[in-house]
Amino acid sequence: MNRKATRRKFLKGAAASAAVAGGVAAPAVVRAEPMVLKMQAAWGGGIFLENAKSYVDRVHAMAGKDLQIDLLAVNSVVKTSQMQDAVHRGVLDAAHYVPAYWYSKSKAASLFGTGPCFGWSSQEVLGWIYYGGGQELFDELMANLGLNVVSFFNSPMPAQPLGWFKEQITDASQMDGLKYRTVGLAADVLLEMGMSVVQLPGGEIQPAMKSGLIDAAEFNNPTSDRDFGMQDVSKHYHLASFHQSQEFFEVTFNKGKYDALPDELRAVLKHASEAENSNFYWHNTKRYAEDLEKLRAQGVNVYRTPDSVMSAQLEAWDKVIDRISAEDEFFAKVVASQKSYAKEVMNYLNLNQPDYKLAYRHYFG
Repeated sequence: MNRKATRRKFLKGAAASAAVAGGVAAPAVVRAEPMVLKMQAAWGGGIFLENAKSYVDRVHAMAGKDLQIDLLAVNSVVKTSQMQDAVHRGVLDAAHYVPAYWYSKSKAASLFGTGPCFGWSSQEVLGWIYYGGGQELFDELMANLGLNVVSFFNSPMPAQPLGWFKEQITDASQMDGLKYRTVGLAADVLLEMGMSVVQLPGGEIQPAMKSGLIDAAEFNNPTSDRDFGMQDVSKHYHLASFHQSQEFFEVTFNKGKYDALPDELRAVLKHASEAENSNFYWHNTKRYAEDLEKLRAQGVNVYRTPDSVMSAQLEAWDKVIDRISAEDEFFAKVVASQKSYAKEVMNYLNLNQPDYKLAYRHYFG
């Protein structure tokens, strides 16, 4: 064999050996299956289920193939009233709802969403949660109740309408004795005003008013109300109220499942919640405005709730807060924290914010 042939044979053998060696040194990477969390929402459809999906989409966009959330509609696994317990036990990995849906365990729960108005909106209550000690107080409540959950809050809702009535409400005295649907601490407040309160799931409100089980009702916003068909059972719709003037969503996870995730995926769940704040407000307020005009076009009379009703609500809130605070030390602790934050922050905002109504009237009459 000549020298050139020998050299070619040597090079071919060396290349083959390198290929084998390379295969041993760098085995094929097997990608792990994504972590899948089963999350049930308190919504069967409509804009709130869209909002839940928007949060899930943000998680997917941030986490890529490492984490997936399987979003289930209302009652898919358990009833809404059982969702928190299901997450606690691990029957569900997560839930998307509001604290008012489980406040029967502790009236303090309603302070994290549907509490008294200390002159602030949902935006400032979320500020209290993130920067005023609210999250720490919520975590303390979970520990006191022995609940194995971790929760984040997002989506600052505009003040909820007073709702739908059989006639226009022009004075607080007309509220006395009415059978009315609401949830959370708002039920205590309206009972204090002399109303008879019924707590019903959203999907049962319209049939209950149609059958006469209730005289009046609220849910949350013009879009959801229109989807429920409230315009078919009432033509008198009152906007503005202090009964639930600030609320937002709670996204809750089983603590064991959450703690088992890598740091970066836990961060995704938290920061996706924060990111959804802005999207919710921009998206939903536009839809609410559009659907309010559609309700008007369907013959609905839209009013602003009279000041006499809202003043009576504030007086009722005072009585409810004082009564529960005297019975529940933790409730009083949360209220004190909220008042301290609201007094400082709203002092600045009230001094600084111009009168937007003045500008609106200047341009639109």
